[in-house]
Amino acid sequence: MEQLMEFLDKSVSPYHAVAECKRKLEENGFEELLLSDRWNIKAEGKYYVSPYPSMVIAIRVGDVKEGETALRIGMAHTDQPMMKIKPNAEMKQKKYMKLNAEKYGGLILNTWLDRPLGISGKVVLKSETVFKPEVRFFDSKRPVLVIPNLAIHMNRDVNKGVELNPQTHMLPLFGLMGEEMDEAYFTSYLAKELGVEKEDILDYDLFAYNYEKSQKVGVKEELLLAPRIDNLASVYALLKGIIHSKPGCNLHIAGMFDHEEVGSRSKQGADSSLLSMVVERVLTAVGFDRQGVMQAISRGFMLSVDGAHALHPNYPEKNDPTTMTLLGDGVVIKQSGTQRYLSDSEATGILMQICEKHGIPYQKQINRSDVMGGQTLGPIANAYLPMMGEDLGISMLGMHSSMETASCDDCDALIQFAKAYYQEA
Repeated sequence: MEQLMEFLDKSVSPYHAVAECKRKLEENGFEELLLSDRWNIKAEGKYYVSPYPSMVIAIRVGDVKEGETALRIGMAHTDQPMMKIKPNAEMKQKKYMKLNAEKYGGLILNTWLDRPLGISGKVVLKSETVFKPEVRFFDSKRPVLVIPNLAIHMNRDVNKGVELNPQTHMLPLFGLMGEEMDEAYFTSYLAKELGVEKEDILDYDLFAYNYEKSQKVGVKEELLLAPRIDNLASVYALLKGIIHSKPGCNLHIAGMFDHEEVGSRSKQGADSSLLSMVVERVLTAVGFDRQGVMQAISRGFMLSVDGAHALHPNYPEKNDPTTMTLLGDGVVIKQSGTQRYLSDSEATGILMQICEKHGIPYQKQINRSDVMGGQTLGPIANAYLPMMGEDLGISMLGMHSSMETASCDDCDALIQFAKAYYQEA
């Protein structure tokens, strides 16, 4: 658990999460491949591809044989709901300096109020080659923002529920203006932190993130309370799984994609041809023709790993009356008749057998008939690589809150499952 908590605390943006993934992959002998190069792929090789800094695809090549090899794919997403800082962010209100920001993904807005917030992401700088600007990752490494609540004395009905307007009520306070706080103060702050000239900053993708650290709670410390459990707990599990992978004659892949929280439709998201391109390039590099590639895909299995909703002790009526999940009862096999998740009964049976063979506790989830639920990247990626597949994850409380709650045992079970998935033929 301590290693997972450390991963969550370091992964303060999708860029930082992927940097941590790449560091761990390289420590375990994975070699980077560039899309712009010709690939020299070897049997029993370990590789990763990260053409965009908020996503990475890890690859384990077994003793592949045309007509026998199958794909084993696992996927998760690196992004999470946060407040994204806009360009020209400085906004003055009397002596207060606020930053203009917008929602990224489906936040529970009131959970971001009165929290210590850091700033993280990437900053793009001028370079000698216009098509290759310099990119720096940024982490304030301290809380520099807060979104203050309105006192109950100014809204006596606050406990009856308040609708928060993202453009007016959710703007982070950056500080109290002194003489040095001009219209470009935020850019000046970034320049100073990065050790560059203000004029060198071209643009940025920066977020306000919850600075609070992961912690164990509960009388037995059985619960994990942390930012970004959704979906970095899944990313970490797949990372551990692919590192310990035993591909045999198969091709194993773990793909961590960005932009799931806003629809996945981007070059670094699951709703692109990037994953199918990587699969084809790996297999053709080891001698497969196009028919051989299609054969490997047809034998494949796609695992989409994302969070599930546990029965809430204060809102039990929100779950399905007969098929609900509980914290601490194991990994969750997620099902959806509307294909919001990647699932069918045969794929469910496969996951159940993996769990039973390896002694991994599991449970099933389906949403209430009057609750649509979120969509995962599984059905999206499966449209590009049609194969059998299923959604799986851990259940949690407060999904999309700035602090989410999960079971420590379930987190361990998810890691065990990822390892078992990549060890099966």
